[in-house]
Amino acid sequence: MPNQQRPGRITVPAIRAMKRREKIVCLTAYTAPVAALLDPHVDVLLVGDSVGMVVHGLPTPTAVTLEMMILHGQAVVRGSSRALVVVDLPFGSFEASPEQAFASSVRVMQETGCHAVKIEAGEALAPTIAFLVQRGVPVMGHVGLRPQAVHVDGGFKAKGRTAGERTRALAEARAADEAGCFAIVVEGVAADLADEITRTVAAPTIGIGASSVCDGQVLVSDDMLGLFERTPKFVRRYADIRSAIGGAAAQYAADVRAGTFPGETEVYRFKPEG
Repeated sequence: MPNQQRPGRITVPAIRAMKRREKIVCLTAYTAPVAALLDPHVDVLLVGDSVGMVVHGLPTPTAVTLEMMILHGQAVVRGSSRALVVVDLPFGSFEASPEQAFASSVRVMQETGCHAVKIEAGEALAPTIAFLVQRGVPVMGHVGLRPQAVHVDGGFKAKGRTAGERTRALAEARAADEAGCFAIVVEGVAADLADEITRTVAAPTIGIGASSVCDGQVLVSDDMLGLFERTPKFVRRYADIRSAIGGAAAQYAADVRAGTFPGETEVYRFKPEG
C-alpha cells in the first residue's frame, strides 16, 4: 500500500497561500531514496514526465505511460513525509476528454497516494482542468514551453520572444488560473513575460527557465546535481555527481582487478561453535 498523506504534509491550500509571501521550492524526484534526501528541503516534489528522458533514456517525454508515472509516483510518496507530491499526467492520458483526464487522475492519486496532478495546460484544456477541480482533483498547470508539445514545436524551444507567443502564453496562464489550478509551472519563457504572468494570475507561479520573480522555482534534480554532461542554460549546477559516480566506479574497477576488493573487513569467516 502506498503511504497516504501523513500529518505534517504540506497541503495544496498551503502552497496556494505562499504566493507573494514566500518562495516555493520544488524539485523533481523519481525514486524513494532521492525523495527522502530532498524531502526536508523542498515544499513540492514533482514526479515529472521528464522521468522518461532522465531515467529511461527516452528522446522525448511523449513515450512515457501512465503506468510509468504511477510506478515512480509510488516510490516518491513512500520516500517522502513532508513535501506535497505532484505527479504529471503523461501525454495521451488526459487530452481526449475531461472524463479520460478524470479517470487517469483517479488512478494516479489512488495508486500512488500523491496529492495533486500536473497537466500541460493549453487554453483548450481549461474545461478539463475545471472538470477535475470541481471533482476534487487538485491540478497544477504548466504553460510556456510544454515538453509534451515537442513534436508540434519542432524541439524544446523557449517561448515569449514574439508577440504571438507572448499573447498565447499569457492566455494559457489566465485560462489555467481561471479553471482552478492551485499553482502553475511557467517554463522556458522570456523573463519579462514570466513577470507579467506572475502579476496577472492568482495562482502562484513556479518558474523553470523563467524569472526569479516567479513565486517559486523547480529544476530537474539530475540537472541540478550535475548528473549529465550537458547543462541547460537555465540550470545552476549545485553538485558534480557525474564525476563522483565515474570516479567511484573507476576506483572500484581498479580494486577488483588488483584483487584488493573485497578485503579482510569485507568478507565473512567461519566461526566454530562453542
